[in-house]
Amino acid sequence: MVLATDLDGTFLGGAAPTRKILYDWLRAQAPKTRLIFVTGRDPDFISALCANGDVPAPEFVIGDVGTTIGRFTDGRVHPIAELEAPIAQIWRDHGTVVRERLHGISGLKLQSAPFRYRLSYEYDAGFDPDSLAVLQGLDVDVLVSHGCFVDILPKGISKGPSLLRLIAHLGLPAERVLVAGDTLNDLSMFQTGLHGAVVGGAEAELLAATGGLNRALHCAEAGAGGIIEAIGAFNLHPNPPKVSL
Repeated sequence: MVLATDLDGTFLGGAAPTRKILYDWLRAQAPKTRLIFVTGRDPDFISALCANGDVPAPEFVIGDVGTTIGRFTDGRVHPIAELEAPIAQIWRDHGTVVRERLHGISGLKLQSAPFRYRLSYEYDAGFDPDSLAVLQGLDVDVLVSHGCFVDILPKGISKGPSLLRLIAHLGLPAERVLVAGDTLNDLSMFQTGLHGAVVGGAEAELLAATGGLNRALHCAEAGAGGIIEAIGAFNLHPNPPKVSL
């Protein structure tokens, strides 16, 4: 099987003993069970996260909310040019234009990460979502999530579409893929039709948006526990991980 998982609140969420059960199981099942991180985090964060070996390293990374697609080797994310070319083509000079249009908007602060094909902002109580109307007419998608983040992405690019392109590129069997997430920026993963774990404690907005999706399991367990729950519920592995009672 293939686990394609968000990080914060999902793969990195749940009780520490449960995370250890999942992480140890993934290591024991490799390489037949494959791991893909699908996250809003940037490549430098992934490198730091996996540096000490506590968290199992992924084989591939879809980062920056779907705008980075790469193989993870030697402790680094190495972009796959063939898969990123369409993303770069759509983004073009939008970074400069978006910065100019959003500059000075009250309650909105640009994050300092080294963005490539997207921009991300944090917002506070002084932010008016209607102010994002200044981006109308640009080939970008605006994604508000976590109750504090605004991501500006190339139009049509997000976690789900990028994951499908990677799966097709690698020739992986879609029926054996499990996606997992907990916030609204994970919605496009569940809209792919792949098996999905909406882990316990997920955002109310994500729960509402996935309520009608047959393959989006609303898990009782949080974080890693929800992933374990979904592997068993969908019968994705003959020897699934189990949480001791």
